Amino acid sequence: MAAIRCESVTEETPLDAWTGLENLTDAVLVDVRTKPEWSFIGIPDLGALGKQVILLEWRQYPDMSVNESFATHLLEQLGGSMPSKIYFLCRSGVRSMEAAQVVNEAFSAKGFSTLCVNVSEGFEGDLNSNRHRGLTNGWKSRGLAWGQT
Repeated sequence: MAAIRCESVTEETPLDAWTGLENLTDAVLVDVRTKPEWSFIGIPDLGALGKQVILLEWRQYPDMSVNESFATHLLEQLGGSMPSKIYFLCRSGVRSMEAAQVVNEAFSAKGFSTLCVNVSEGFEGDLNSNRHRGLTNGWKSRGLAWGQT
């Protein structure tokens, strides 16, 4: 693959991310939360778009250490095809931004060109005045498809 100037990490709302995933056939969503979060809180459901979310821990449960092989594992999961956009999602948008920045840097160093996009608000969104998530903003609160196992 020829080296092309790599884009910097950008951010989009959950609704914009859904639209991007819907309109770009090669765009993918990477949920960087932990296995317990996927199991107990739920995961995005991209079935209506004919896609599946990539589940890959950025910070590994239980000690929340950074997955030093994250970019390598993501490249493996992409199966050799580089999407035009990779959306990164976590609980609130913090871990996913970290992961997007690392992937952007790692993929740029390999000469890949893809746009890394952090999904602002995350899956559960910000805490409300009662310190509860999932009610103020985020993937779930915006009414986007999701499910639990």
